[in-house]
Formats: sequence, structure tokens, C-alpha cells
Amino acid sequence: MTALPWTRKPLVGFDLETTGLNVDEDRIVTGSVVRWGGPLPTEARTWHSDLGGAEISANATAIHGITTEEARAEGRPAAAVVAAIVAALSEYAAHAYPIVVMNAPFDLTILERECARYGVPSIWGATPVVLDPWVLDRRLDRYRKGKRTLLDLCHHYRVKLEGGAHNSEVDAKAACGVTWKIGQRYPWVGREDVGELHEMQVRWARELHEDRRAWQIERFGEAVESPWDWPFIPAPTGVEA
Repeated sequence: MTALPWTRKPLVGFDLETTGLNVDEDRIVTGSVVRWGGPLPTEARTWHSDLGGAEISANATAIHGITTEEARAEGRPAAAVVAAIVAALSEYAAHAYPIVVMNAPFDLTILERECARYGVPSIWGATPVVLDPWVLDRRLDRYRKGKRTLLDLCHHYRVKLEGGAHNSEVDAKAACGVTWKIGQRYPWVGREDVGELHEMQVRWARELHEDRRAWQIERFGEAVESPWDWPFIPAPTGVEA
């Protein structure tokens, strides 16, 4: 019997809103895990963190609308939030559902650093497979002009953002919708084994990274050098989270 393609099975969207953009230092503000698509109804879970003593930058508040004071007053203990997110993702990974993460190296690296910070086992103990709509879109439609933010991809693939961007639950659902549309638009991708597709994205992401470095060198004479990998950035050697 032929196995169902991944486009006919549930996807698991994952998204974070954070205190800032530094993956080694910034913290989770909200995190959402959403089971989306397939034969099952959508199931969304969202956790709000008290930040564990950290503060939300003004720039981050301007994006997601959550202040430090609100997070500390309304959030759960940060360690408990990290553990709950990992438990939810690990549960779905055990069912072989792919984890959909827009720009995976940001959200998954933040989560890894938070796990190390609070002594929570990594989700990679469950060996999840990841689908990243940013990588898929950049590889499959690489010469299309324009930006590739989640909002841009939603417009391009005609996916509705329910409630507006920069809400972790809304963004997690939208990332699933975009990824599903990519699987429909490129039938060979929709038929591909998700484990093989994960490994393809490892290669594609590396090629995209190297292309960007080459463009920076050509344009500016040098490239911005910083640790990078996909789907997450390993912790710097000898540096504690």
C-alpha cells in the first residue's frame, strides 16, 4: 500500500516571540505549538513566559506588543514554559509529524539555548524532521524578486494570516499553511519523504547561506561572519547559555 504524502498528514507549526534577536542571549516571551492539517482538527497550545528575570527590548515590544511588565505579571515560570514546549514538540515528533518552522535557525536555536539554560532535555532526543518554508521557497522559486518574510510568503501563496502577524500562534498556523501550499505547488516536493526533504533542506540552506556570503563580498568587499547552521546553530564551544 502506498504511503500517504506528507501534505495529507498533520503538520506541527512552531513559533516564538522573543525578547530580542540574539539567539545566544535572548529569551522566549511566548511559544506556540500547533497541530495543523491532515484528518485531524487544528489544535493550538500557547505558553507565556515570565522571562526568567530577563527584559524585553523596546524593538521587540514594538513588534509583538508585549512589555516586560506584562510578561512578568502574566507569564508562567520560564523553565516550565521551555519544558512544556519541548514536551509538546517531542510528543508530535514521536508520531513522525514534521515540525514546521519559518526561518528555523532562529526559533530552534533560541529554544536550544533555553533548554541549556534551564536544564531541559533537547527536542533533538526525539530526532524531529523540520520543514522550513523560507528555505523551501528560496530554493524552489529562487529568482522571484521581493522579500521573503512570512507575511510576504502568505501573500504569495494566498494564505490568510488570521489576526495579524507577530503572534506566535497565528504565525505557526500561517507557516503550516505556506508549507502545505508549497507541497501542492511543487508536486514532487509534496510526494517526497519528509526525512529526505529534511536532509535536502540542510544542503539547500547551506547553499543559500554561501550565496549570500558571496553577494556580500561582491557588494561590500566582505561578508558578515557569524555562527550559522540549519535547522539550528550549535552552541559556541566553551560558552555557557
